[in-house]
Amino acid sequence: MLAKWLLNSDYTVVLTGAGMSTESGLPDFRSAQNGLWQKKNPQQLASTHALEHHRDEFISFYQYRIRTLQQCQPHAGHALLAEWEKRGMIQSIITQNVDGFHQRAGSENVIELHGSLRSVHCQRCHQVYESDIYLRDDFTCTCGGFLRPSVVLFGESLSMDAMEKAWLAAQQAKLFIVLGSSLQVSPANQLPLIAKRNGSKLVIVNMEPTELDEWADIVIHERKIGDVLQEINKELQKERR
Repeated sequence: MLAKWLLNSDYTVVLTGAGMSTESGLPDFRSAQNGLWQKKNPQQLASTHALEHHRDEFISFYQYRIRTLQQCQPHAGHALLAEWEKRGMIQSIITQNVDGFHQRAGSENVIELHGSLRSVHCQRCHQVYESDIYLRDDFTCTCGGFLRPSVVLFGESLSMDAMEKAWLAAQQAKLFIVLGSSLQVSPANQLPLIAKRNGSKLVIVNMEPTELDEWADIVIHERKIGDVLQEINKELQKERR
């Protein structure tokens, strides 16, 4: 059924969360068993307070995250979303992730709600550098300012530009697919509701139940996202024959 919905929808939006990245081997902050919450407290280390008052710990934490990111790759699910976008079946990907895997897999219409770990920028002049510079223990801009990861820290607001684009995409959606998000973080968890209230079909694929499951037309639990998307792709191939 979902394959037919994809083929028939003229505006499909995908929202991805941490579950999309954990299948690539990235640790999940919120996972009860093996999330980074068990090792470090991101609310302390990934915060504006740490940036200003505990800079050594802040730097060490983000060096760890950047290094971990470079050891992982986009999985088959990322590649399929990029392929579907090229075929005109996906109009927008909204992501809560900062790993840049969608872009690395070939997706172009990506809205990053929480920024990106692919780059760092100067707090003073806002010049942008690739995040590799952090792994070379270089944290100073040519102007002398401090280089910080281009992500939204605890204590900061989301980019208004990113949120406006995400809001507009949700309002236009005829099919809204959630992949690997617990839908616990606001305001991202409002996007599926906006889509649904504007007449969109809603699909939620997540390992565990979410508070918005009752709103969804299709709910899939305890399945890997990559496996689900590959099954849908096989159905798409049958439908096109």
